[in-house]
Amino acid sequence: MDISSILPIEAILPQLPARDKKQALKMMAARAAEITGLSEREIFSTLIEREQIGCTGMGAGVCIPHGRFEKLKKLYSVFAHIEKPIEFGAADGKPVDLIFLLLSPSSENTDHIKAIASISRLLRDKELCKNLRKTTDAATIHALLTAPRGDDA
Repeated sequence: MDISSILPIEAILPQLPARDKKQALKMMAARAAEITGLSEREIFSTLIEREQIGCTGMGAGVCIPHGRFEKLKKLYSVFAHIEKPIEFGAADGKPVDLIFLLLSPSSENTDHIKAIASISRLLRDKELCKNLRKTTDAATIHALLTAPRGDDA
């Protein structure tokens, strides 16, 4: 999946000053609401419900919170680099500082799964994550995340 098709530059939050998981998700829901037209409350509520099912932290300081929405017609995402890593409940017990939020239409099961797989594959790249953590510029972060890769499918 081409990440640039779901991640506009205005969806990059390069220095999110969140103190905890709820605040990070709330701040990201606010940005997602601006981009999608959904309500911030609906997005936040859906994300919290999903986290209660099981943490979306994939380890190594990375998580991919996600939710499905009846009103969406396409996939959207928001990326945040948290200023100071926060406790997220990841399986490895490590705090999180890179969050890639995914919002999908309820009807798009295949695209939702492909997007999560693509984001997961992308954020398993240790060098990429190191570079994301070093920059505070939205344009640079966007360029790093959307650069063409050999495994985009």
